[in-house]
Amino acid sequence: MFQNNLDSPLSDLNKNEKTGGTSAYRYIFLDEGGNLDFSPSGTKYFTLTTITTSRPFLLYGPLSDLRYDLIEFGLDIEHFHAAEDRQAVRDKVFAEITKAMPDLRIDSLIVEKSKTVPALRTVEQFYPGMLGYLLRYLFRGKAIGNCDKVIVITDSLPVNKKRQTIEKTVKITLERMLPAQTPFYLLHHASKACLYLQVVDYINWAIFRKWEGSDRRSYDLISGGIQSEYDIFKKGTTYYYKK
Repeated sequence: MFQNNLDSPLSDLNKNEKTGGTSAYRYIFLDEGGNLDFSPSGTKYFTLTTITTSRPFLLYGPLSDLRYDLIEFGLDIEHFHAAEDRQAVRDKVFAEITKAMPDLRIDSLIVEKSKTVPALRTVEQFYPGMLGYLLRYLFRGKAIGNCDKVIVITDSLPVNKKRQTIEKTVKITLERMLPAQTPFYLLHHASKACLYLQVVDYINWAIFRKWEGSDRRSYDLISGGIQSEYDIFKKGTTYYYKK
């Protein structure tokens, strides 16, 4: 059940402040890796990765301090982005992430794109469908636990075309796939404005690198915190194009 509290009275905010704004809410931050080009020229894999956690967000302090340490060192760091950051920066970010691993649940959905049936390859079908499978697994398992609401925050959608249509389809898909009476908010934020989207970007980057190029350097740092890594088409035997 998708909900929007933007029009709720501020008295509701006051109630949340009295409870500390922590245990009643579960946060899921999501990032994707690879592209949506279903051809030999596209990436072999597409990954969707989530981190599930609750407030207080323990990485905010250490990563904010690290960013300003790097600025004082002479680096122009507006935000962390694994694919663009220097290896020395990545090493420091992963060091902080590994310290906070006990407070993060990591789940990842792996899609070998050449096994995707043609009817599912449109952005309107593929992205909401894969997101729905991953979140349904989280909602129906132990990842969410006993909480009042779930807040799902993704990076801004990976395509500009038909953005409103895709956002609507995602919400409809989740309402259909998730357990009944599950209250959740689905928000699309720019990753540079959300530190935990930067964290899941790092984690998803490490997972994607392992699958796409057999690079385990960063993956091995966070593998101990991965609860699930599901190759959704693992049992598939039909390839629709060669990669």
